[in-house]
Amino acid sequence: MAILVRYPRLLFVISFFVLWLAVWCGARLKRRFKLEEDTQTDFSIVEGAALTLLGLIIGFSFSMAVSRYDQRKTYEEAEANAIGTEYLRADFLSPEEADRTRELLRRYTEKRIAFYETRNERSLQQIAGETTALQNLLWQSVSRPAIARPSVLMSLVAGGMNDVINSEGYTQAAWWNRIPEPAWAMLFSVAILSNLLVGYGAKRMRGNFFIVIPLMISISFFLIADIDSPRWGVILLRPQNLLSLQQNLH
Repeated sequence: MAILVRYPRLLFVISFFVLWLAVWCGARLKRRFKLEEDTQTDFSIVEGAALTLLGLIIGFSFSMAVSRYDQRKTYEEAEANAIGTEYLRADFLSPEEADRTRELLRRYTEKRIAFYETRNERSLQQIAGETTALQNLLWQSVSRPAIARPSVLMSLVAGGMNDVINSEGYTQAAWWNRIPEPAWAMLFSVAILSNLLVGYGAKRMRGNFFIVIPLMISISFFLIADIDSPRWGVILLRPQNLLSLQQNLH
């Protein structure tokens, strides 16, 4: 399940095949266990309730994915603001310390942009290591002057650098915050059962018509997984604020 929701295109193909197969199996079951005339009304109620429940769960899952996408964009903006603010506060340091801190912030901004744009796992691990090393250097660049020359201005510089480091942690937590796998499992289960009922309730199994419902549900799954997958989907989170900040810093 984790691999499927990570790659939306693969999820679309597999979900469409599985859901179409569920419709076909439902139609095959009806040939062996025919529906009585007096139970047709009850079956229609159950089928309608199942499809309604499926629609509600899809809508709820879509809302979860969108809220997480918005959260990632908010933290990207906050991260860019924190770096830009600290870049200005470097004026309170000595000229040599300010130049070193600003150079480190420029390099740090490049790594943060690479974090958003990279899709390779190995590259991500390398970026994470380099980001941690730069954070240590950045903290040393402001903590040592703050200890040597304690003042309100030095506290402001140190607090700004703390915001820069914390914002990266908030961003990483937001990228880890995905739709839970049990929610996906429940969504798939309800979808399979609903399509099984659709196939079972069909009077005649006409292929072109019964492709529509599995296709619509698969497209919904693809859209939810794509929004919820910021790195491997089609709808990617572009670091617009960090890119604009990088141009300003240079």
